Amino acid sequence: MPGLSLSHVFMVVAAMFLIVTADSAGKTMTAQGMNPLFVAWGRFALAAILLAPFTGIKRVDLPAFWDWRLILRTLFIVMGISSILTALRSEPIADVFGAFFISPVVSYFGSALVLKEKVTWSRSALLLIGFAGVLMVVKPGFGMSAGMVFALMAGAFHGAYLVTTRWMAGAYRPRLLLLSQLVIGGVILLPFALMQWPATVSAGFHWAFPLSALCSAWGNYLLVVASRVLPAGVVAPLIYSQIVAAMLIGLTVFNEWPDGVALAGLVVILASGVAGLRLVGRGQ
Repeated sequence: MPGLSLSHVFMVVAAMFLIVTADSAGKTMTAQGMNPLFVAWGRFALAAILLAPFTGIKRVDLPAFWDWRLILRTLFIVMGISSILTALRSEPIADVFGAFFISPVVSYFGSALVLKEKVTWSRSALLLIGFAGVLMVVKPGFGMSAGMVFALMAGAFHGAYLVTTRWMAGAYRPRLLLLSQLVIGGVILLPFALMQWPATVSAGFHWAFPLSALCSAWGNYLLVVASRVLPAGVVAPLIYSQIVAAMLIGLTVFNEWPDGVALAGLVVILASGVAGLRLVGRGQ
C-alpha cells in the first residue's frame, strides 16, 4: 500500500474493533434496562480514573482542559456515544453500525471544508456509493425506526469528532487528548448519570461496565495516534472495518443477523470502503 504506514493503518483497524467491542458491552447493559446516558457516563468516568496515572499529565497541562476546541471535540464524541448506545438498546448491532457509516462521509467532506484536505472525484463517488448502502440499511421513510435515527445521529457526531481529532492531533500529545476527552466527557455527562442512577445493576454490569470503558478508551487512543500521521481521507475508509466486527459480534454474541436488504447495504458500504482505501494507497 504505497505511501501509507501499515502500522498506523493497523492501529485504525484495531481501534475500530475495540470500539465495536465497547459498544457491544454497552448494548448488553442497555438491553438489560440500564439508561444509555448512565452507561455513557460510566465509559468516560471509569476510563479516566483507570488511565489517568499512565498518561503522564502534569500541572502545566491542566489549562488544556479549558481549551474550547477540546471541549467541542469532546461534545461530539459524547453525543456520538450517547446516540449509539440509545440505538443499540433496540436495534441489531450490525444495522446500527451500517447507519453509523454516515461518519466517513461527514469526516471526508468536513475535513475538506475545515482542514482543506484534498478531495477527489473518485473517492467522493465511492463515499456516496457507501452512503447509498447506508440508506439500504436504515430504510428511510415509514419503515425507519427511532433507533436507526439515533444511529444516524451517532455517525454524524462521530464524523465531526474525527475532523476535530485530526484538527487537534498536532496541537496536543495523544495521551493528553485522550485524558481531556475522558475527563471532560465524564463531567458533561455526570448530571444526566445522577438523574438516571440505577437502583440495581444488571446481571452483566460487573464485566460489561469496565470492558466498555477500557475498550473505548484504548480504541480512541489508537485513533488519535494514527490521526497524527494519516489524513482524515485515509482514516475514513478504514473505519469501514467496523462493519466486519459488528457483524461477527452481532452473530456470535447477540444471535443477530441483518435482513436481506440491510445485508446488501452492508456489503455495498464495505465494498466502497475497501475500494476507497485502494485509491488512497495509489495516491488518487
